[in-house]
Amino acid sequence: MANPGGGTVCNGKLHNHKKQSNGSQRRNCTKNGIVKEAQQNGKPHFYDKLIVESFEEAPLHVMVFTYMGYGIGTLFGYLRDFLRNWGIEKCNAAVERKEQKDFVPLYQNFENFFTRNLYMRIRDNWNRPICSAPGPLFDVMERVSDDYNWTFRFTGRIIKDVINMGSYNFLGLADKYDESMKTIKDVLEVYGTGVASTRHEMGTLDKHKELEDLVAKFLNVEAAMVFGMGFATNSMNIPALVGKGCLILSDELNHTSLVLGARLSGATIRIFKHNNTQSLEKLLRDAVIYGQPRTRRAWKKILILVEGVYSMEGSIVHLPQIIALKKKYKAYLYIDEAHSIGAVGPTGRGVTEFFGLDPHEVDVLMGTFTKSFGASGGYIAGRKDLVDYLRVHSHSAVYATSMSPPIAEQIIRSLKLIMGLDGTTQGLQKVQQLAKNTRYFRQRLQEMGFIIYGNENASVVPLLLYMPGKVAAFARHMLQEKKIGVVVVGFPATPLAEARARFCVSAAHTREMLDTVLEALDEMGDLLQLKYSRHKKSARPELYDETSFELED
Repeated sequence: MANPGGGTVCNGKLHNHKKQSNGSQRRNCTKNGIVKEAQQNGKPHFYDKLIVESFEEAPLHVMVFTYMGYGIGTLFGYLRDFLRNWGIEKCNAAVERKEQKDFVPLYQNFENFFTRNLYMRIRDNWNRPICSAPGPLFDVMERVSDDYNWTFRFTGRIIKDVINMGSYNFLGLADKYDESMKTIKDVLEVYGTGVASTRHEMGTLDKHKELEDLVAKFLNVEAAMVFGMGFATNSMNIPALVGKGCLILSDELNHTSLVLGARLSGATIRIFKHNNTQSLEKLLRDAVIYGQPRTRRAWKKILILVEGVYSMEGSIVHLPQIIALKKKYKAYLYIDEAHSIGAVGPTGRGVTEFFGLDPHEVDVLMGTFTKSFGASGGYIAGRKDLVDYLRVHSHSAVYATSMSPPIAEQIIRSLKLIMGLDGTTQGLQKVQQLAKNTRYFRQRLQEMGFIIYGNENASVVPLLLYMPGKVAAFARHMLQEKKIGVVVVGFPATPLAEARARFCVSAAHTREMLDTVLEALDEMGDLLQLKYSRHKKSARPELYDETSFELED
C-alpha cells in the first residue's frame, strides 16, 4: 500500500523507492517470509514488486461536516414523517392498507427511513436511461421529476455524446456494430436468440463447449464452465462447494454475490479485514486449533473468498501472501476476478498473471464476461474434477437457462482478440492502452489534490466526495454542464461517511477525452472544494494497517 506523502507501504511496512540494477536476469527477495522469484523471458515467476495502493484519510473538518449533513437530513426526515402522519404532506412511499392494520407490517417504517428521506432527495443521479451503446461516448435520455424524485417523466430530449466514465467497458469491446461482429450476426441467424433449456437438459450447445475450451486455454487451467449470469455464478456455485460443517473466511469488502453465496451455503462465515493477511492468518490459526464451535471437530473444509480487484475500493488482492497462507493451513482459495480478468496483467489474464503466479495455485477461479468482454455471464475454472463436479451439482447448471448463443460468440470473439488468435495484436494493444489510461488518469487526479483509493493498476478509480450534498451536486453538474456521465456511490454500498464517485477507465478513452474529464474535475474540485488530499495515511487501521488484526465479536 502507498503512503501518498512519499515511499511505499508494502504489506504494512514502509519502504523507500530505490533504483534497482537490471544487470541480473534473475533475482530473489523475501517479504513476510515468502520468497519471490523474478521472471525473465516469459518464465514462471513469483511477484517481486511492491504493492502500491493509496488510502488517505479525510481532514477532520470534512468528516465533521459530513456527519452534520447526515444529521440535519435525519432531523428533517423525522419532521417530514411527522407531517406525513398528520396528512399535512402527501406520502408517496408504500404504506400498509387500513384493512391490514392488525397484520405484521410488510413495510418496516424505520428500515425505509433512509430511502424515503435521504436517498429520494438525490435519486435522480441513479438509474439514468441510456439510449445507445455503452462506448466511450453515449446518449442519455433527459428526464425531470415533478414530485421530488418519486417519479420521473421524459422530456423527449436526448443528451448526445456524453463521455462515459461509468460503464465497465474496460477494453472498449461493448460498442456499436462493426464488421468484426459479423460472426455474432451469423450465429444469431443459425442459433437464434435463446436456448430455452438448461445445461442439464437440451441447453448445451457446441458454442458453449467451444467457449469453455477457449476460457480454459486463456486461463491456462484444465477446464472451465460458463454460466448465463455473473451474479449467479457466485451465489449459486459457492453452495455447491461448501455446506454445513465447513468454514468460509471472507474479505470484509467482498461483493454481494459472494456474500449471498456464502450465506446460502449454510457454512459458518467469518470475516477478515480487507487485504489484511495477518487478520486472515489469525482466523486460519484459530480454525485449525479450535475447530468447530461446541464439538471442536475439525472443519470439513476451509474456503477463503477474495476478489481480484475490489469494485468499490479499486484495490488488488494481496494474492502471493494469501496463497502462502492457504498452503500453510491447508485451506482452499476462491477468487472472483470480475473486475480483473481482461483488465489486469500484461496480457489481461488477471491477478495471477499480474503477480506472476501459476493459476493452478488458486483452487477456484471465477470471473464474469460483463466487464472486459462486452457481454454477460460468468465462468468457473480450475481442475477438471472441480468443473466436472459443478456440472452435476451446480444450481445454475441444473435450473438456470443456458447462455444465449450470440452472447457466447461475442465472448469467443473477444477472447480470440485478446489472445491474438484473430491474427492481429489489437487485443494486446487494448490491454496496454487500458494500463496507460489508468495510470495517467490516477496520477493526474492525485496531482490535482483529490483523495482517490486503490491500486495504481486498477481501472476502477474511486474519488472521495464524502458529503451527501456534494454527491448530488457533483453528478448533476458533471452531466448537465460538462456532458460527462459519472457513477456516484453512497451508503449502504459504502461506509456512511465515504460517499464517492467511481470512475471506470476504458481502453477506448482517448487522451483528449480523459483530459476533458480531468479539466472538468479540476473545475468541480475548486467549485465544490473536493480537493481534500493532505498526503496522510488513513486512520482506518482495520482496513489499511497490516499490524491491526483483532476482530470484533
